[in-house]
Amino acid sequence: MEIEFVYFDLDDTLLDHQAAEREALADVRDRYLALFGTLSVDELQETYHDINGPLWRQYADGEIDKQTVQHQRFERLLEAVDASHANSTLVARYYMQRYAVHWGFIPGARNAFEAIADHYSVGVLTNGFAEVQEKKLDQFPALRERSDAIVLCEEVGVLKPDPAVFEHATQEAGVDAETVLYVGNSYRSDVEGAQPVGWRVAWYARHGANGRSTNERGFTFDDWSTLTQRLL
Repeated sequence: MEIEFVYFDLDDTLLDHQAAEREALADVRDRYLALFGTLSVDELQETYHDINGPLWRQYADGEIDKQTVQHQRFERLLEAVDASHANSTLVARYYMQRYAVHWGFIPGARNAFEAIADHYSVGVLTNGFAEVQEKKLDQFPALRERSDAIVLCEEVGVLKPDPAVFEHATQEAGVDAETVLYVGNSYRSDVEGAQPVGWRVAWYARHGANGRSTNERGFTFDDWSTLTQRLL
């Protein structure tokens, strides 16, 4: 069956979450130099990933709520640098303020999204905290204006890779599951989540596939021009 609808993931697919995260952590380090000055920005981001990644997986699996993620990631980060006496709430708040300042598209993603939207019905399907993702959509209005469906997983009540959120998104698109293509960067959340419900996947393996691949109905790409050449 031909593709009728293209869903896009948001963070680290269309928008460069990791770059914004790194710049925000650099700002946090500069502001709280007495707390984080012993770490380089790269070391700080690596430490943050080691803490935030497992918390997000627990959140996605329904084991903890988002407030726990938001609170514990900076509480544990301060513990990791022997600064548990510091106010983690203030650090977290400053991080989120600076994170928003640094939002931006991955090079090539904006043009690819708009070109594909000229030829297909498109939408956004994202796992991020709903209030944060809404602000991103407000900051980049073309994403909302060009989309025929926007699915914030938190509002559905389950997160990727739960098949229920993909089934909900299929209903929102108003097409058969076999005609949906999902463009996403996470193998666990996007590839392993979308394929079992019948979606095709264009896996954005920006940093390499590490021997993994989609099924025979999907494909892997690492440059946005490759995606547009495949679809247009």
